[in-house]
This record gives sequence, structure tokens and C-alpha cells, in this order.
Amino acid sequence: MDLRQMEYVVTVAEEGGFSAAARRLHVVQSAVSGTVRAVERELGAQLFHRTTHRVSLTPAGHAFVAAARTALHAARQVRVAVDLTRGELGGELRVGVMQGVFTGLDEALATFHEQHPGVLIRLRQAPADTIGQSLRDGTLDLAIIALDQPQPRGLTTRLLFEEEMVLVTAASCALPDDRPVTLPEVARLPLVDFTAGWAIRSAVDRAFRAAGVDRSTTFEVNDLLAAADLVRRDLGVCVMPESIAARFPDLTTRRFAEHAPSWTVRVVRPAGEPPPAVAALLRHVR
Repeated sequence: MDLRQMEYVVTVAEEGGFSAAARRLHVVQSAVSGTVRAVERELGAQLFHRTTHRVSLTPAGHAFVAAARTALHAARQVRVAVDLTRGELGGELRVGVMQGVFTGLDEALATFHEQHPGVLIRLRQAPADTIGQSLRDGTLDLAIIALDQPQPRGLTTRLLFEEEMVLVTAASCALPDDRPVTLPEVARLPLVDFTAGWAIRSAVDRAFRAAGVDRSTTFEVNDLLAAADLVRRDLGVCVMPESIAARFPDLTTRRFAEHAPSWTVRVVRPAGEPPPAVAALLRHVR
């Protein structure tokens, strides 16, 4: 069994299917399914439950994937160690980010890539709980997420910033004046919400619960531009971080009088000494 075969099995497990794994690996589906069958024959064990629409890991599959990830990580570190003897950084750097938490990361990645072109950067966007587990099982090297807990189990964090959120409205919105708004007032307006799993949505849900205010969602979107377009047409109002609201200068922002939603954004990585590529990227993340 070789590292390529391990990578194919792990990718099928992560993507939940052979077609998706083939697209990610840039090979034909038959190559992926054939490789998985060959591994299963060699081991004498079935690694996946196969259904029409999706595959899932068997107990043997879970054991295989955990061990294969360890082996693949060790192989990447071997390549990194060799590259370092030549004064270069190489290999792959896998970065996770929550939806809505991207401010400034593009600049950090661009600067890192300019200085270390030999490192392949892979970026994955996912909810915080999924990202945390991916960091623990080694499928992500670093993540930027909204996280209130400073030291999650098995992970190391560094605070990037804390920020209150504001209400974003169209200039023509029929709020009475420029005074700060309250959550009960906002709950009576048509709301543009982000989908569950977004860092912004989680912070807004938490603030309304803490204030004991019920609200209903009129529009639910998974895109900042779509939210801004709905607000711009005066179809609803939206709560978002002030740094993100600043991207839409034609819209009006109002602060909250109390119980303002807020988020705490941290850079998170597995505990222990960071690999060279992670350490290099950390120097650019501010």
C-alpha cells in the first residue's frame, strides 16, 4: 500500500463520495473507486458503506482513515524537512475559515505566497465545529474562526480582534432618527439573516437569546453581497460586523443601545510546536 492509495481513501471519506473525491483529486472516478477496492482487497476489510447517493465509513474505515492521516501528515513533514535544508518552504498548507470571517486573510495569504511560492495553499470554508474537528484530526493546519473559548481542547488560539456588530439599513429605511437601536425594535423589522453555521448568524442568535427577544427571519442568505443587495432595495435590514458593513458605504449603519451582537475572532491551530509553514503564515496574520 502506498501514500497515493491512502490519500484516495481519505479524500473519499472527507468528500462523502467517489465523484466528489475524483473532482478534488483531478482524476477520473474509476481511478478512485478502483484504488479503494484494491485497498479493501489488500486489507480484507470493507472501508465504506456504499449507497446510491453517498458513502460512509465502516468501523474499519474509521480506523484506516485515522491512521492514514497520520501517515500522510508524516510524509508531508518529510518533504518540508528536506526543503528546509535547501532554505525553502514547500509542501501544502491547509487553512480553514468560517463563513463571514475573511477580513484581512486574503492579504496575509497573498504576502505569504509571494515569500513562499513553493507552498501550496488550500483554503476551506466551513462552520466552526467542523473546522475545530478538522484541526484536531490533522486535515487542517490553521484556521481563522469566531470563537469565544480561548483554549479549546487540543488546540492553541491567538486573539485577532473583538468587534461589535451594527444594524445595516437602506438610506430610505423608515427608522425614526439616528439614535442607537434596540433588539426589540430590530425584531419588528424584516430581517436579512445569514444561514446557520455562519459566525455572524451565531453571534446574532446569541444576542437575541441573551436579551430574551424573539425574532423571525424574512430572508436567509449565504452571501454578503446578496445580503447587501436586499438591504439596498429596502427589503430588509441586516446585522453584521462594522468592518464588513464598511464595505458597503452606500448603506446606513446604526449602533445598538445595548446587548449589541459581537464576535471574537481568533487564529486557531493544533497544540504543540507549529510546522515551519504554519509558523511563517502566523507572522502575517494580524
